[in-house]
Amino acid sequence: MSDVPSRRDLLARLSAAGFASLALPAEAFAQGAELPTTPACEGHASATPRQTEGPYFTPASPLRADLRSDGDGTLLVLSGFVLTRQCRPVPGALLDFWHADTSGQYDNRGFRFRGHLFADQQGRYQLVTRTPGLYTGRTRHLHVKVRAGAQSPVLTTQLYFPDEPGNRRDGLFDQKLLMTLRPAEGGQLGRFDFVLAA
Repeated sequence: MSDVPSRRDLLARLSAAGFASLALPAEAFAQGAELPTTPACEGHASATPRQTEGPYFTPASPLRADLRSDGDGTLLVLSGFVLTRQCRPVPGALLDFWHADTSGQYDNRGFRFRGHLFADQQGRYQLVTRTPGLYTGRTRHLHVKVRAGAQSPVLTTQLYFPDEPGNRRDGLFDQKLLMTLRPAEGGQLGRFDFVLAA
């Protein structure tokens, strides 16, 4: 008998563990919102599109998944999975996030609104932060680098907010990189699943 779980077994295991074990801030659950389930995948999923890292990346960000103490603004709790194209979880994947503050400024001397974290054994991750502001020429977005392991290629991309007026004008905007957002008391719950090409 094969040790490789079937897609049905994998989805059942991931859904059972789900997001319930992640420690979301209490205010995100004040409305009793249900957490999203794992993604369905038939055969091969499309890899997450790559995008430029932009001029503001700073290496060696601190290990932290909660950035909300870095400034004011609307709470954003972003969760999801890091998966292979065969919809298998990538345990321990490294995710490095950075974004502008509410006034559209990046901290280029320190690490405000910058941090990295690791996916758990089911490939799940969670970032707690504040919704970034706008800066000239861009729509609202988050930057991220995702890596399966030290010898793996890095996926560098950006995530976008739905229903932003600037999306239509931003030459980098890609609809495939839209987060799913829904309101929760005190902020928003976001979802995005990264699919690594290799």
